[in-house]
Order: sequence, then structure tokens, then C-alpha cells
Amino acid sequence: MIAPKLPDNEKYRQISVEKYQLLDTLPEESYDNITALMSYICETPISLITLLDKDRNFLKSHHGVPFSESPREISFCGHAINSEDAITIIEDSRKDERFYGNPLVTEYQAIFYAGAPLVDSEGYKLGTLCVYDTKPRQLTSEQKKALLAMSKQVVSLFEQRYQNLKLIKLRDKLKKRNEDLEKFASIVSHDLKSPLANIISLTELLQDDNKDKLNEESLQYLEYLKTSSYSLKDYIDGILKFYKSDDLLKNRLEEIYINDLVEELKKITDSEHKVTFNVLSDVKKLVVNTSALMQILINLITNGIKYNSKSDVVIDIGVTDTDDFYEFTIKDNGNGIPKDYLDKIFDLFTVVGVEDRDGNVGTGIGLATVKKIVKSLGGNISVSSSVGEGSTFTFSITKVLIGADSLSE
Repeated sequence: MIAPKLPDNEKYRQISVEKYQLLDTLPEESYDNITALMSYICETPISLITLLDKDRNFLKSHHGVPFSESPREISFCGHAINSEDAITIIEDSRKDERFYGNPLVTEYQAIFYAGAPLVDSEGYKLGTLCVYDTKPRQLTSEQKKALLAMSKQVVSLFEQRYQNLKLIKLRDKLKKRNEDLEKFASIVSHDLKSPLANIISLTELLQDDNKDKLNEESLQYLEYLKTSSYSLKDYIDGILKFYKSDDLLKNRLEEIYINDLVEELKKITDSEHKVTFNVLSDVKKLVVNTSALMQILINLITNGIKYNSKSDVVIDIGVTDTDDFYEFTIKDNGNGIPKDYLDKIFDLFTVVGVEDRDGNVGTGIGLATVKKIVKSLGGNISVSSSVGEGSTFTFSITKVLIGADSLSE
């Protein structure tokens, strides 16, 4: 018996084998289907998908034999990956000096062998797709073509697995990074809020105690300081809200009537300004994640009120339903959004730069948070707007586990 030699590129070939993380894995139907099919096509009792490890031949799929590995030094596949032939064929191993006394021949009657190497995208031969028979024989040209074609299919499955492994690794990395960012945002927000509140309080105290002592310019500086402090507070609150928006999605679905939803929105958003709410909907009740939906609506309606220079603010709320989605429209008669910003306003930290009716400029976080929540609820959001005439936001959320009885009545 002659043991197969190690390839010249064995070190790198072994690395390629290990990157797929298939060694010592359990049988999988996708591979077992291929070996069963090749056994049928080639009319052989045995068909294997093998991976040559350091000192063994691991059988990822073993149709017709009870074991899942064998020593590499007695493997037929070890010789096959050293061959330049597209298919290594041994018609009668008893007449081949490489296999004299080989236990696979003497104990398991491995007489006929045909193996196509499994070649990855970098050219490394990882193992083989092979068939065995207990008697001398040959393969037809059609059987050889099938063996070659299915060997490529096996490699495709390997590559798909590798890509999935990379995606899982990237997902875990991004998850960890997002968790770190959320933790950082929470810590920074907490550490900044207290001194910032002190600055605001002291500024207001100085204003009140020194109204008659400071000149108009000095009082204006204090007002600038207070305004900037409030803007920074809103910015910090916005960042924290953005990173904690995922917590809203943990809430369960609950039933809520449209009228009750609108009344709650009025209480929250219509505190200082005259606002007319119009509800345009045939839907009477929804089954939704109420907390998440409220966060979306409050943000959109608040923007429609703040960025509105008209004396009478009008907010139209429309709701329709389809088989799979609830669809909402929030229309205001506000100042509108410049055309150049329509494709950017949902991006984090993007601001139009226009002051609201109280003289403040937005942080560019609110609409990014809205988009994040909508996407997490399986929907999409878009906006149309005309400067001076108002804006219309349209968004959808998926109906998850909602029965027909929960729709409009």
C-alpha cells in the first residue's frame, strides 16, 4: 500500500477546508440528497462527500457506509486530490499497487472508485464527491458529466455556507457595536444632563436676579446661553431616544380605537397652539404596538405644529388597511420642506436649518428615529411637500398576527 502524499500547498489547502466549518458537523439533507442521487445515477452502492483533514478523511455525507471518517493514509480521495485528472477513476483497486493491503479494499471490498475533486474559488482541492462499487466497472460519459456537475454543486453549497458564516459574524459584530453605542449614548446623556440642567437653572437665576443691573447686550448673551443649553438638551434627549427606540418594539400588540388614539394625540401635541385635527378613516380600530405607533405619530404631528407659521394649524390623519398593512397619512398645512431636502430628512443628524415657530432649530434625530421604528415594524415611510403649503407623510406598518375580525367594523 502506498499512502497518498500531501499536496505542496497542504498548509493553505487545510486552512481553506477549515474555513467552511464543516468538519465534525452532523449530516445535512442537502448533501445527503446529492450522494443518494449520485449513487442512483452511477449505479453504485456507495457515494460520499469527503473533506481531507490533517490526518483523516471526514465524510460529510456517507451514502452506503456506516462510518463518518477514515484515516487519510488509506483514503482513495487522498490520491484523487493529487491527480490532475478531472475525475480520478480506479476500475479495479486490487490491480493498483497503491491499494495492496488497504483495509478499504480487503475489509470493505472497495474495488471500483471514481472521484471528482471539490475545488474552491481559490483553486484548493478540499475533498471529493466520489462513488464506490464492490466490483470492477466503468462509468458512462453521462455518469462522468453528472459527477463533475454535482461536484460543482457541492462546492456551491460550501460557498453558501461560508457566506452565511461571514454574514452571521458581521451581524454579531454590528450588534455588539450597536449595543456599545447605545450604552455610550445612555452614559453620556446621563452624565451631561445634570450639569446641563445646572447651567440652565443658573442662567435663568442670573436673568431674574439681574434684570435691572445688566445692560440689554448682557441679558441677550444670557438668553443665547439658555437657548443653546436647551438645544443641547434636546439633542441629548434625541440621541437617547433614537438608541432606545428598539425597546418600544418589545411591547405586545394591543387593540386601540382610532378615536381614542387621536384624543390621546391631541392631549400630548396640542398644548400651546390652536390645532384642528381631522380624521379621515373608515377603520375604527387597530391591533398594533401602540407605544411604537404613538412615537411615530407624535413626532410627525409635533413637527407639523412646530414648523407652521399659520395662525390656524390643521392636521389631517388618514388610516386605511390592506390585507397585510395599515397605511397612515399625516398631512399638515405648515411651512413645507424644500425640495432639496426631501431625500435627506430621514437621515440621522440631517437638518433643514429652518427655525420652528419658537425660534429653535431641529436636531436631525426625530425623523431618523421615526424611520427606524417604521422599518422595524415592517413598513416604509415617504414624504411629499410644497414650501408654504405643507407636508404629507405616508407610512405603513405590517399587520402581525392580526385576524380578519380585528379590521374595520
